[in-house]
Amino acid sequence: MKNTIYLLSFFFLMACSKDSIPRPAEAFNLLYPDNNESCLDATKINDTQSQVSFRWSSSLYAQNYTLSITNLMTSATQNIQSTESSLSVTLSHSEPYSWNVTAQGEQGSDPFTSETWKFYLAGENVVNYAPFPPELVSPRASSTVTPDSNNQVKLSWVCNDVDNDLAGYKVYLDTTDGTTLAKEISGNTTEFMADVVLNETYYWKVIAIDANGNTASSGVYAFRTQ
Repeated sequence: MKNTIYLLSFFFLMACSKDSIPRPAEAFNLLYPDNNESCLDATKINDTQSQVSFRWSSSLYAQNYTLSITNLMTSATQNIQSTESSLSVTLSHSEPYSWNVTAQGEQGSDPFTSETWKFYLAGENVVNYAPFPPELVSPRASSTVTPDSNNQVKLSWVCNDVDNDLAGYKVYLDTTDGTTLAKEISGNTTEFMADVVLNETYYWKVIAIDANGNTASSGVYAFRTQ
């Protein structure tokens, strides 16, 4: 009889302990504005701004959400909290943005952050948009890399353009500030084998160019060789 009571007490405590574990927010999807597209149906506020309706699917157990929006030209980021799975935000026309959403589950649980999407907020009389700023993939910022047997390091990046008219890239690389042109690339190639020396810090950036001459810069990253 005592053993039965002990077992029941044990299972009761286990059940209570399990129920007390805070439940984290579960995975969810971004819905709008569409990724790598131009946002055309925002509500115009004035000649320079429109209100964009951000939407995402609900996350199970989410108590609240944080919408993060970054202007890719200025790097300015705004974080806005909401208990709903949508938010309307006023933004400037003809600018590229990235956005993601973080859902916070029950108190004490780890948050869940969505993937990051990009879009251009359409402006009046704009018929062609500059590329999105290239994302430098490798080497990562502040990383240390070992050159190959030819004393070269592969620089790689990704870039998108809502007009699908990317014409090429300019790659800048030096040991001072990333302003020395190292290579001009035509077409869709998004990597470059750069000559380097050991035990040196390098600075690099990539400028994307479309068929209409519009440009966008990645910003400067640094890496060190060993």
